[in-house]
Amino acid sequence: MNQVNGQSHSDAILVLGGGISGITAAVEAAEMGCTVYVVERTASLGGRVAQMHQYFPKLCPPACGLEINYQRIRKNHDRIKILTLAEVASVSGEAGAFEVTLNLQPRFVNERCTACGLCEPACPVRRPRQFDYGLGEAPAIHAPHEMALPSWYVVERSLCPPGCAKCAEACPYGAVDLTMTAKTMKLSVGSIILATGWTPYDASLIANLGFGASRNIITNVMMERLAAPGGPTHGRILRPSDGKPVRTAAFVQCAGSRDMNHLPYCSGVCCMASLKQATYLRKQNPDAQVYIFYIDLRTPGFFEDFLLQVERDDKVVLKKGKVARVEEDPATGNLQLEVEDIMGGGKLQLQTDLVVLATGMVPNARGAVPLDLQYDEYGFCTRDAQPRGVVPAGLSKGPVDVASAIQDATGAVLEAIGSMRR
Repeated sequence: MNQVNGQSHSDAILVLGGGISGITAAVEAAEMGCTVYVVERTASLGGRVAQMHQYFPKLCPPACGLEINYQRIRKNHDRIKILTLAEVASVSGEAGAFEVTLNLQPRFVNERCTACGLCEPACPVRRPRQFDYGLGEAPAIHAPHEMALPSWYVVERSLCPPGCAKCAEACPYGAVDLTMTAKTMKLSVGSIILATGWTPYDASLIANLGFGASRNIITNVMMERLAAPGGPTHGRILRPSDGKPVRTAAFVQCAGSRDMNHLPYCSGVCCMASLKQATYLRKQNPDAQVYIFYIDLRTPGFFEDFLLQVERDDKVVLKKGKVARVEEDPATGNLQLEVEDIMGGGKLQLQTDLVVLATGMVPNARGAVPLDLQYDEYGFCTRDAQPRGVVPAGLSKGPVDVASAIQDATGAVLEAIGSMRR
């Protein structure tokens, strides 16, 4: 690996994670005069929010919040340094004087990239698009997503056939550089904000709900991509197996959550997410029938107004019941559900076109930075007892919605600055 040295700033802040919490922390800190290094392990900023179709309860597209923050980043470009495809290798020192070593993986595309897209048709490789949770396909060279920052393309070099350089030959700007190598970088910072985000729980581990056995059993994050205009179906909610419009859908709440065999905790936002996604389908298809099976419906505070709005729709059935089994009819692709009817007693049998599993949030905090951090029993950073100068933010501390993550990241900046100056 080649080594490059970053600048030394005892009052600089390293923000680990480029999702909505990390972006918020970066712009708030920069506007208070701090130098900020945003370290993101993927090829661009945006995180899980960029993969959503709409926020609740106003149902705004993520482009609204992201673009505003991207403008703030551009206005503070002299203070905010974005380091993508980067991970923390080591940390030493203390608050006010941390020494951080980063490993940076090559992008194989340089700053000459205009995102013109001429390279994509030349690429002979197609693979499931991770940004769409495998629902769509992308070539080995591709744009990370439509709201990517930086907007340069990236090459998954491990997928390239030996000796292939067709993308470089197709680029008229000389932006594809297949000779790039990995590097290390050393930084001096005063504090570290952990905005490491979350990963959806692996639904294939919930054997009785059939994920992986049928393409028409998807997760809540996959539903966001189906509904998004930039998604694999350009915003049309279609059955993955045959591309037909969805006429009936069942949302299975607490899919693996509040379950000692999977995630013992509640992720807090899954009920609201399913209510929101029910409105996606109902707006597209006024005749569609939606069922939401839940243990408890949790819509705290003013979110209850959104619940009442959905309840007024006579095509949405909210039923307190635990889904015991989901199986596919191989002849039709339809899904047969067996549901415990908690209030009515007995069991229900139901057939739908699509099943959406509301899986929970798994924190990414553990192991993201080589420090002796304190975690709770679920892997979230505890709010206290962290090393001075290391401040968890957003989902690294516990499940929260987008608005709460933004608020928490703003508070984390104040704590990080304070820790450097005591």
